[in-house]
Amino acid sequence: MKIEFVASAGAAEVLAILVHEGRVLSGMGPQLDTATSGALTKAMTASRFTGASNSTLIVAAPAGVDAATLVLSGAGETGKFDDLALETAAGAAYHAVKLSGATVLTIDAHHLTADQAARAAFAARLAAYRFLKYRTKLKPEKTPSIETIKVVAADPKAAEAAWAAHAAVASAVEFARDLVAEPANVLYPAEYATRVKALEKLGLEVEVLGEKELAKLGFNTLLAVGQGSVRESQVVIMKWNGGRKGDQPIAFVGKGVTFDTGGISIKPADGMEEMKWDMGGSAAVVGLMHALAGRKAKVNAIGVIGLVENMPDGAAQRPGDVVMSLSGQSVEILNTDAEGRLVLADCLWYTQDRFKPKFMLDLATLTGAMIVALGLEYAGVFSNSDELANNFLAAGPKVGENAWRMPIPAFYERHIDTPIADVKNTGNGRAGGSITAALFLQRFTNGVPWAHIDIAPTAWVKDSRHPTVPDGAVGWGVRTLDRMVADSYES
Repeated sequence: MKIEFVASAGAAEVLAILVHEGRVLSGMGPQLDTATSGALTKAMTASRFTGASNSTLIVAAPAGVDAATLVLSGAGETGKFDDLALETAAGAAYHAVKLSGATVLTIDAHHLTADQAARAAFAARLAAYRFLKYRTKLKPEKTPSIETIKVVAADPKAAEAAWAAHAAVASAVEFARDLVAEPANVLYPAEYATRVKALEKLGLEVEVLGEKELAKLGFNTLLAVGQGSVRESQVVIMKWNGGRKGDQPIAFVGKGVTFDTGGISIKPADGMEEMKWDMGGSAAVVGLMHALAGRKAKVNAIGVIGLVENMPDGAAQRPGDVVMSLSGQSVEILNTDAEGRLVLADCLWYTQDRFKPKFMLDLATLTGAMIVALGLEYAGVFSNSDELANNFLAAGPKVGENAWRMPIPAFYERHIDTPIADVKNTGNGRAGGSITAALFLQRFTNGVPWAHIDIAPTAWVKDSRHPTVPDGAVGWGVRTLDRMVADSYES
C-alpha cells in the first residue's frame, strides 16, 4: 500500500469525509455541502447514516465537487473523538470502497493535527491487510483495488515526519500477522528463526540456539515438548540497544509452538487446524522488537522466543515423565497438551539469568480456560508487580486491545504441587486452569518483576467488528507492548 500526504485533494477518485454523530460534517465537508446546495446533508437525511462510529455512506459526487465518489465515514460523537475513533473512521472508509475498482482513496485530514493525519494513513494501511499468499484464483471482483492512500494534511511535511513511527509499527503488526497466518508446514521452528534472523537489517541483534546448544545449556522442558517432532526446536534471542549504554534492559518472552497437536495427550480433531496460531505470543514479541528497531526506540530491550512443534510420535514425551528444567526444578508432566508453560519455563529462567532485566513480560496462547473466563475480547494479565501490570493495562485501551487483570493467589500453589517432583504442569482438574498455569510460570521467574499475558482469547479472530483488525491473524499485543514501552520505559 502506497501512502502519500498532500496539501489538497485535487481531482480525487474517491474522497473520504469524516462525519460526526448527528450528521455533523467535518473538515472540508461543510464547504462541499455549501458549494452543492446542501447535497451532502440531503443524502444523509435520505439515508439512515447518522455519523455513528464504524458506519459509512457512499455518495456519487454532486456537480461542483472535484471527485468521482464521496465516502462519508462516521467518526462518532464530537466530544469523544480520539485516536481510536479516527482509526475506526479511516479504516471504515477503506473497507467501504476497497472492492469498488477505484485505485486511490483520498482521506480529508487537513483539519486535524499532523500526527492525526499520519494516524489516518496508519489505520487505512492496517485495514488493508489481507493474507493472500496462497490465493491463486481470487476473482477480480473479490480482489481489493485500492493501491494508494492519499491523506490531505495542513502540513504534509509534518504529517510525513509523524508517519515514520506509525509506519514502523504498521510494518511490525503486518509482520506478526503474517507469522501467525502461515501454515505449520511452512512456518516450522527453523524457518521461523530464519525469518527473525532477517530482521537484523533493521538493526536488531539476533542469536539462534539450536537443539545442541539448548541441550548443553539445559533447556530440558522446552526440548521435551519438541522431542516428538522431526522439526528441530529453536530459541531465538533478539536485542535492541536503543537506550543508554549500561541501562538495564526490559525483556519480553514469547511462546512459539508452531503447531500443537497436544502430543500424546492429543487434542480432538475438530478445530485442530487452528493450532498453527499457537505461536501467537512469540509473534507479538517479534512484532514488538520489529517496531522498536523500526522507530529507533530509546530503550534497551530483549526478546526471547521458544520455538517448538508438539507432535505425538514414538519419541514424544509421555504423561508421567519427569523432566529437569533449566532452573534446576523438576517438573512432572501430567498432560503433554500443557506444553506452552514448559517452553516458557526454560525461556523465562534463561532470560532473567542471562540478561538481568528490569522486568520480564511473557505472552502466550496458553489456556482454553482463559477463553472460558473472559470470552473472546480480553486477554488475561497475571503479575507479581502492580507497576508492570498497570503499565500494560494502561496501554491497551489506547490502541484498542483489551486486557483484564486476574488473580494469582498463593494458596492455589497447592494445586501444582506433586509428591514425585518439585512441580507438575497442570492443576487439579479444570478449575482455575489459567491461574494454575500462571502460578507454574511464576516459579521460573526467580522473583524478577514479571507479567504473564494469556492471549488465547485474542490471538485469532473469526468475526472482527473493528475495521483495522482482520479476521484471522491480528498480531494482537504488538501495539499494546509498543505503546507501553513508549509511555513508560523509553529514556
